[in-house]
Amino acid sequence: MNRIYFLLLACCVSLVGCAESKILERVSLVTLIGYDIGKEEAVETTAIVRQVGTELQSNVAIIAAENDTSQGTRAKINHRVAEKLMSGQLRSVLFGEEFAKNGIGHYIDTLSKNATISEGLILAIVEGEARPLLEYQYPNIDEIGEHVYKLLDQNIKSEQVVSSTLHEVAFDYYSIGRDIAIPIIKQDKELVSISGIALFRKDKMIGKMSVEDSFYVKLSRDDYQNGTLEIKIKGDDFPSSLLKEPPNEINLVFDPIKTHKDLKLVNQTIPEFDLHLNVQARLLEVKPNLETGDSEKVKELEKIIGKYLASEISRVIAYCQKIDSDIFGYGEFYKSSVRHSKLTEEMWHEMYKEMKVNVDVDFSLLRSGVFE
Repeated sequence: MNRIYFLLLACCVSLVGCAESKILERVSLVTLIGYDIGKEEAVETTAIVRQVGTELQSNVAIIAAENDTSQGTRAKINHRVAEKLMSGQLRSVLFGEEFAKNGIGHYIDTLSKNATISEGLILAIVEGEARPLLEYQYPNIDEIGEHVYKLLDQNIKSEQVVSSTLHEVAFDYYSIGRDIAIPIIKQDKELVSISGIALFRKDKMIGKMSVEDSFYVKLSRDDYQNGTLEIKIKGDDFPSSLLKEPPNEINLVFDPIKTHKDLKLVNQTIPEFDLHLNVQARLLEVKPNLETGDSEKVKELEKIIGKYLASEISRVIAYCQKIDSDIFGYGEFYKSSVRHSKLTEEMWHEMYKEMKVNVDVDFSLLRSGVFE
């Protein structure tokens, strides 16, 4: 009897395996989508489509179509593939720069409501247009869809750039007093690289920052757990006790960085915040080498670095205020701190222009070959 049960189970497993194989052979898997402004119609969609053959070998096709809606372009792309399009393997969505300036809220909403799409989907902006970046024949990139996803994913996980999963972007989009920040990528000769971060007011891209400034954004709004930072401090800011003949700039590299943020609302009317950051880091490299001999000199260096970081964070916040993009979520914090505030987006952005943030950074060096 046990033998019969075993044979029945084996048959079931075999049938399931055959069914899965046939399903894969009947679908085209969309792994990446890029959106641009169409030349003739409203939306141009470029899709990276993986088609699985009978021997489980896959072919990748890049297909573009224009229509008034994203679903209309999907239908047109579907007309050009042998098997039905499936979006369950979609891992990245790119928006051309001009397209993002017109607003991406509709697409965030549409993607969020699609139950087949993972919340771990990563969104990014393309310098210029998405289609040329995706259609270019890169000699060292086998599959552009997978490459773009891995590029973004590893830089987000290593905290080199702000995270932009669908879940996080949708949360920022639907929150009152919080705006979107998304990485920007570009074609860099024969490669694709991250070039900065796009700043939004609600769903429209209104500015950008360098990828280096992305660090200060993350430092001031998130708790940092790892990552590296290279900073350049003016030689005039170093006393002779640390460096007798300082050059114009001193380069310092830190790794890893651990931070803790403490934000307080100290004045509801202006509004005014106190932002205190504890930053712990290991100094990896200093160029040129510093003359250090005792703990007092190390403390002096820590104060110089803390002051520099506070200045850079203040600069980044001021720029965001200038272009009216609250990617830090100060409005959301204000709303949660003030009872019965009845805060609206319009009310907050009027207040945001006059907002004051007092930044204080307590910087501590942990271990360093420079000092040990």
